[in-house]
Amino acid sequence: MMERSFPETLSALRREKNISQRKAAADLHISQALLSHYENGAREPGLAFVCKACDYYGVSADYLLCRSELPNAPQSTAEAARAFLGEMNTLMNKARQALDEFTGKGVQE
Repeated sequence: MMERSFPETLSALRREKNISQRKAAADLHISQALLSHYENGAREPGLAFVCKACDYYGVSADYLLCRSELPNAPQSTAEAARAFLGEMNTLMNKARQALDEFTGKGVQE
């Protein structure tokens, strides 16, 4: 499998959304020429642009910077842990409710 690069990823995201380079550049508040340079690898963007592009395309910085194959992977271990604990809390509440219904504690006369 061939590894992708930042310029390829940036360009592919724009094309997947069927957005012209002119529109994407305007939405990102940069010139079309500068976006073209980023997409063809002639220039490297700063952190502010990377953050804007992530928000614009709805992907994580790790994906845009080719550090992850998952476009919406959790941005940090803490976020992943928070999401996991939220899911566990939901499951525990459902289990508690089912147990209450089974034992009759949830039924009022």
